[in-house]
Amino acid sequence: MGTGDLTAELIPARTHSRAYVVCKEQAIVCGQAWFNETFRQLDPAVEITWHCREGAAVEPDTRLCSLSGPARPILTGERTALNFLQTLSATATRTRRYVDAVDGTPANILDTRKTLPGLRLAQKYAVSCGGGMNHRLGLYDAILIKENHIMAAGSIARAVTQARAQPGNVQVEVETETLDEVRQALEAGADVIMLDEFNLEGMREAVALVAGRCKLEASGGVDLSRIREIAKTGVNFISVGALTKHIQAVDLSLRLEA
Repeated sequence: MGTGDLTAELIPARTHSRAYVVCKEQAIVCGQAWFNETFRQLDPAVEITWHCREGAAVEPDTRLCSLSGPARPILTGERTALNFLQTLSATATRTRRYVDAVDGTPANILDTRKTLPGLRLAQKYAVSCGGGMNHRLGLYDAILIKENHIMAAGSIARAVTQARAQPGNVQVEVETETLDEVRQALEAGADVIMLDEFNLEGMREAVALVAGRCKLEASGGVDLSRIREIAKTGVNFISVGALTKHIQAVDLSLRLEA
């Protein structure tokens, strides 16, 4: 496998250029550190001036930043830097839409572990930038007892008992599919109960049953068309895999100035 940028080498090494990045649609800007680091690793002589803060909402045709410095590293880093910026901005933008949709309700928007390969921490950061909250970063920072764990342990009560016996004081969450399972998880002492694929009436019944004794998380089949109705049931959290896996990159361009 070769190295280098054959096309950029067509430009004389001493050529300096100025450029800017323009956003072509409404978006929440996210990923400035990744953008900056791309050029820092190529050539620290590339100077970047941002015209908006991280997390800012911008309109179409907004200039996000300006670059100046050696032309070669600007051209070489263009695509990688934009890939980071457009992907993380897309994650933050989608998150903000969900957060805005539940405004005024008690529900908070959570992400999931359904992130793009290699971008777990970056996308989790982007969710926070968009106003959402992070669920687990991995399998090591909280216990989530799902259907197969319950089957292997023998019951919800046994699974929660085993979870409490583990060292450390981590959150214990139980995934449930019926109101009876909600009751079992509540009696077992779960910190959070996930309502998996519950309809709206089932969520309301679960909220009434739990009566604030633990947190409730709605999950499964969540999209913008129904998220406000879900939030109005009284659940504490709504987890949305689409924040990180169903994203369409924000339309950005890097343009050299004459």
